[in-house]
Amino acid sequence: MFNKRLPLIPERPFLGPLKPVDSAQTNFSKSVNGQLVLTIQHDTVRGVTPTMLRWWFEHLSDPMTYEGQSYSRYLLWHPRDHIHWELVRKSPTGGTGQGAYFRIVEAFGANMAYYVDSVEFVEKLDEEGLSLVRRIAGLEVFRLEHQFGVVAGGASYRSRMTLGADAGSIGRYLNNTIRPRIFSDEAGKAWLAHNVEEVGMFEHILPSLYKKCVGG
Repeated sequence: MFNKRLPLIPERPFLGPLKPVDSAQTNFSKSVNGQLVLTIQHDTVRGVTPTMLRWWFEHLSDPMTYEGQSYSRYLLWHPRDHIHWELVRKSPTGGTGQGAYFRIVEAFGANMAYYVDSVEFVEKLDEEGLSLVRRIAGLEVFRLEHQFGVVAGGASYRSRMTLGADAGSIGRYLNNTIRPRIFSDEAGKAWLAHNVEEVGMFEHILPSLYKKCVGG
């Protein structure tokens, strides 16, 4: 959809340290028809609630201020890998919630070999979690699900990404021939680290931001 690659942009301030990938339980696998399946059971997101997480995604287009400077929330969420975010189509309620379309541009590990530029449909967004989906000609080729929960000290957060099509011989061809050219196995492994880092950043951003904007 977007022919011109966007370049990496200068790093933004780190509002806290990035969590290491071994702080979470990660798994890299493939289904019997070749779909890439990536799962993460994140470390507890301390001081954060499912309500805060839902609010974050529903207000992702809003700016935030850090040390007197205004930033895109998306760019502070991962201050190295995130390149661009835009609301392609608003949700039925007029915002970034369920029913919206997001454009997400990032390079995992700040490595342009792992560059992605994708428009995704927000199929679900509530206090149980978030589901992003991409379909091409009606065929689902991407699904990312985040599940939120409440645990002692904060929120539980589980992520599952599925890349490829579950569509018989056509799906196997896409999964084994086309998908690796667009999103390689190495990119999948880099995404695991990237997602651990961005989810871990929530505990440095969300509690104070939510209190400032919403109260409580």
